[in-house]
Amino acid sequence: MKKPLILVSNDDGITSKGIRTLVEVMKELGEVVVVAPDSPQSGMGHAITIGNTLRLEETDIFEGVTAYECSGTPADCVKLAKHFVLKDRRPDLVVSGINHGSNTAISILYSGTMSAAIEGAIEGMPAIGFSLCDYASDADFSHTREYIKKIAQTVLEKGLTKGVALNVNFPPKRNENIKGIKICRQARAKWQEEFDQRYDPNGRRYFWLAGNFVNFDKGEDNDEWSIANNYVSVVPCIFDLTAHHAISLMNDEWEI
Repeated sequence: MKKPLILVSNDDGITSKGIRTLVEVMKELGEVVVVAPDSPQSGMGHAITIGNTLRLEETDIFEGVTAYECSGTPADCVKLAKHFVLKDRRPDLVVSGINHGSNTAISILYSGTMSAAIEGAIEGMPAIGFSLCDYASDADFSHTREYIKKIAQTVLEKGLTKGVALNVNFPPKRNENIKGIKICRQARAKWQEEFDQRYDPNGRRYFWLAGNFVNFDKGEDNDEWSIANNYVSVVPCIFDLTAHHAISLMNDEWEI
């Protein structure tokens, strides 16, 4: 049987520990092609490069895998992969990550990892973004492998609703084993930002973004609860941001 074609990208850069883990797992499932940023692109959201050059260079960083490093954003990487690298070949699956840090709740809007996956979904391809909720420099990714393979294999076999990308988050490595997988919703949680005003050696003012992540959600059916209770969270996401429930209300109440 023909091996499935799997496109791999990320936002932490092509040399990151997370993408190396993801590539190793995907090689067990199919033919892997990597197009990933040549430098970290965390927090880029769904930015694309307009008005500047995009560079794409082939690299042998992954043994036995066709791979390219790109000067652009994660979304740029998926676009270039589809239109230039793969040309007439269509990926059976797009995967992004493994991100070094959480992408639960509202963080999906800022996430370059998930933007690569959502770009795949926009093009009608099954797509998954993987993230590990551990920011430590020596974070252990080993416990994610079994679940990455299980989720990716299920998507390859059963498919996804067109336009849907999965946002998968893993709890950090703990003494107890992961309890399982929870298919759930995005938690009602957000960052409460603070901007620290500082001055450089020349006396020019600048700001440094800080703040805390605050969870307002008391439910037990969301990604934040799942991670806190040692489950893998899987949130199906769409790129249509229309508030459909508001359309009829506005049509009834607005006199415009």
